[in-house]
Formats: sequence, C-alpha cells, structure tokens
Amino acid sequence: MMLRFLVALLVLASCRESYKMAKAEYTVDSARASLVRQEDTIIFALIERARFPLNSPTYHRNYTSILQFYGSLLDFLVSKTEAIQAKAGRYINPEENPFFPENLPPSVVPHYPFSLFLHPAAALINTNKVIWKLYFNELLPMFVASGDDGNYAQTAATDLSLLQAISRRIHYGKFVAEAKFRESPQGYEPLIRAKDREALMKLLTSESVEEMVVKRVKKKAMVFGQEVSLDRDVKGGKSKVDPSVVSFLYQKWIIPLTKNVQVEYLLRRLD
Repeated sequence: MMLRFLVALLVLASCRESYKMAKAEYTVDSARASLVRQEDTIIFALIERARFPLNSPTYHRNYTSILQFYGSLLDFLVSKTEAIQAKAGRYINPEENPFFPENLPPSVVPHYPFSLFLHPAAALINTNKVIWKLYFNELLPMFVASGDDGNYAQTAATDLSLLQAISRRIHYGKFVAEAKFRESPQGYEPLIRAKDREALMKLLTSESVEEMVVKRVKKKAMVFGQEVSLDRDVKGGKSKVDPSVVSFLYQKWIIPLTKNVQVEYLLRRLD
C-alpha cells in the first residue's frame, strides 16, 4: 500500500512538473521564434504542391463516387485524415485546428498534459473556413500551373499538408495574443472591455515587424526554391515556387488573418 502511495506521489509530482514546464513554454519571444520556424514549413509545403499542376478533378464533387460520401476527393481525404489524426490525439494539442471539426472522434491515446496557457475561449476560434475559401479561390491559381497529370490523390495530400501548415500559423495568433496580453495587461484590458476592435488591431500591429517578415519569407523562398547541383553554383535559375507569391501570401492573407485571430481571442480574454 505504501509503495502504491509513493508511486502515486511520484506520478503527481511528474504531472505538476510537466504542467509547470508547459506553462512556461510561451512568451512573446518564443512565439515569434515558432512563427519563424513555421515559415520554413509553409514554404516547403508550397514547393511540394507546386510539383503538380492544378488537377481540377481533385476538387470536383462529380469526379468521386464514394459510397455514403458527398464531396470532392480532397474533402474526402481531409475529413478522413483528420478523423484518424483526431483518434491519434492531434487535436488535443491547442495549436491544432481541424477543417472539419464536426463529429470528430475522440482520441484513443493517453492525453499529454499540454499547456493551459490559453484562455478556454480559444477553443471557440476557428477561421479554417476562411482559409479554405481563400486557398482554392485565390492562392492556388497564383502558383500552380494549369493542367492535369492524373495525380489527384498526391495533389490532395500536398494540399492538406499546406492547408494545415497555413492554418497552424494563423491560429498561432492565439498564443501570440495571450503572450502579449500577459506582458502588458494594463494596455489591453480597457480596450477589451470597450470591445474596441480597431484600437486592439492598432495596438497589435507593428508595420516594421510585418515588413521584415514579408522580406524574410521572400528571401527564404529564393533560397529553398533553388536547384542544388554539385557541378555549378546554386545561384540563379528558376525557383520551384515564385518568391513573390510567398511574400504576397504573407502580406495579404497570413499576417492579416493572424491579427484577426488575435483580436477575436483578446475580445474573449476577459470572459
């Protein structure tokens, strides 16, 4: 009995220590560092998607005839993949947000004690419908070639990887907002109580930082998109993904949507 009691104490102490470590994970600097790392993931995902042409049947409902499923091949792959990932515990992590959250199965694996850093209202914020619409209506036509090579499943898989990377980056705004709030609550609380979206957006905005991010992702795309050869200098040549598309993606969509997530989160922060 005493042995069981000691084991229980050790487990409890371990959980508390994990909680303390998780709680200390996020600061403004660590959040920014994470956003920088996520740039690499997004650029490489863009390069992978650019390997294939548009392959429009991937997105047409009339192409698939899957029993008891109404939707495109991409809809099918994303919804079924998210269901499997949900069972494996992906969406226990507050950094992850599904595109098809309806009726996701519960996790069947032991729960890791992820950080309780965010306010519980963070779970209510999911802007993936907006991301989905922008991706197919505006982004894809900008960087993939027209045409059809029949690789529809592979195309859908690269779409999913890119969509998840963009979604993770945009929703990481919740962590940025919480870190900024904790750093200076006196600056945010009056604006939150007044529900002043415009003032919150202004307080969150740093044009110099945004300009630096746009320039950095463009330069990264230039470097990552080069063909590397042992026989010649890697400089020059056609990039695997247009660097101007990457910078435009950040400037027009990723940065503004991230700030929208921050504002939506802050407006619920005192609930």
